[in-house]
Amino acid sequence: MKKLLVHSIESFGTQDGPGIRLVIFTQGCNFNCLYCQNVDTKALTSDKAKEMTIEEIINLLEKQKPYFKRGGGLTVSGGEPTFQSEFLTKLFKECKKRGFHTALDTNGGIYSSQIKELYDNTDLVILDVKHIDNDKHKQLCGVENINVLKNAQYREDSNKPMILRYVMVPGWNDESKYLEEWGETFSGYKNIEQVELLPYHTLGVHKFKELGLKYKLDNVQPPTTISVEKAEQILKKYFPNVVVK
Repeated sequence: MKKLLVHSIESFGTQDGPGIRLVIFTQGCNFNCLYCQNVDTKALTSDKAKEMTIEEIINLLEKQKPYFKRGGGLTVSGGEPTFQSEFLTKLFKECKKRGFHTALDTNGGIYSSQIKELYDNTDLVILDVKHIDNDKHKQLCGVENINVLKNAQYREDSNKPMILRYVMVPGWNDESKYLEEWGETFSGYKNIEQVELLPYHTLGVHKFKELGLKYKLDNVQPPTTISVEKAEQILKKYFPNVVVK
C-alpha cells in the first residue's frame, strides 16, 4: 500500500496523545458501535476520503514541528487505522527517523503478526476497551472483544506505553460489576500511562441522520455527573492516573 486513505485531518489536536498533535482520521472501520460518533468513517471507501503518501504526511509534520516542543507529534485514529497497518508501519518508521512521536488510537479489533509489527513501531498505543464482557461487547460493537484483550496483553508484554480508554454508556457498561471487572483485568499491567474515562454523548447522532441510518441509542441519555464520579472512583481503585475526558 503506497497511500493512506484519509477521512480528515486535525492540525492542532490536544485530546489524542501528549502535547499538540497532528491527528489523521483514516477511512474504514470493522466495528459497528451503537454510539459511534464518526459513523461517516465506517465505509472502506468514500468519495470524500483522500489518499496521502508518506512524504505528504511527513511534510505536514515538518510544518507543524515548532508546536511539538512539549512532546507532541502524530496520532493516527479513525475509523480504524489498523486496516492500513502495512502503510502505518512504514510511516511510523519514517517518523522515528525524523524524531516525531507517534500514537495509534485503535479499537484493537485486529490481531495479527502485522499488527504486532505496527505496535512495535508505535511510541504510544491508545486502546479502546469498550466492554469487558464478551457478549455485551458484541451487542454494543458488533464484534467480540477477544482480539482487543489479546492486543492489550501484547502491548503490556512489549513493555511499551499504552493508554486505555473506556466510553461509559448508561445501561450498557456503567454498572459497577463491569467497571470492577474491567479494572481487575488490567490492574496488574505496568505500562498503562493513563486510563481515560469518556462519558457517552450524542454529538454524533446527526451523522446517522445525514447518512439515512437509524441511531439505536435514541433513548440513552449522557451519564449524570454523579454516575461519572462513581465510575471514576471505582477505576481509581485499580489505576493511579484516571482522567475524565
